[in-house]
Amino acid sequence: MAAIIRKIIEIDEELCNGCGQCVPACAEGALSIVNGKARVVRDMFCDGLGACLGECPTGALRIIEREADPFDEEAAMAHVERTRVAAGGGCPGTALRTFAPHGGGCPGSAMATFDAASGAASADAPSRVGDLMHWPVQIRLIPPHAPFLNGADLIVAADCAPVAMPDFHARFVGGNAVMIGCPKFDDAGYVERFRQLFSTADVRSVTVVRMEVPCCQGLPVAVREGLRQSGRDVPYREVVVGRRGDILPVSQRESQ
Repeated sequence: MAAIIRKIIEIDEELCNGCGQCVPACAEGALSIVNGKARVVRDMFCDGLGACLGECPTGALRIIEREADPFDEEAAMAHVERTRVAAGGGCPGTALRTFAPHGGGCPGSAMATFDAASGAASADAPSRVGDLMHWPVQIRLIPPHAPFLNGADLIVAADCAPVAMPDFHARFVGGNAVMIGCPKFDDAGYVERFRQLFSTADVRSVTVVRMEVPCCQGLPVAVREGLRQSGRDVPYREVVVGRRGDILPVSQRESQ
């Protein structure tokens, strides 16, 4: 396979302290700690999107353009699987997992008794289990080939939305694939990530749940552009959440 000029990760050895925080952030397994320093395992495993950049506490990682082997997603995923098996399961924090639905329906509708003064659940209140069906959920950590994306109704949410919206699980999580991220703080190449996702996975529909604040408007822009570049015709919907957790009416959204 002939080398090409493309974007790829470069590691400053002087700045790298070998903490390893970048390693699990790379869903393609392109990074490893060797002799106390982060290294690119093989050029073909690095997609050049930079999902690892924000994880480095010393700023040792950056994206450059140089001659490198083309990114080979199939080879990268085979490498990830080999690494996972060899390590007895790999990094538990980023391993793909699919959860079976729990019994009893939506946990948000489970009966509970609350203390009016403190809002705390009583001792005999039933425990609550979320409706999330998979792991991970960060946009940067979910590879386009993740099996739970096929045939899924995809929710792409600003990571502030589940905190601001008290019924986020009941409205958006149950039975759906969920991805969260922040367009302001994640320099992660969202457009390319979504282009790959929509080109690879047979997503049935996509709903973007963003906050009303201006800095959050980059999320739907990235999703729509990634969808456009993929050439797919997938039903798209956008929901805007107010800072107090309410869903804003169309007229209020359009006046921003």
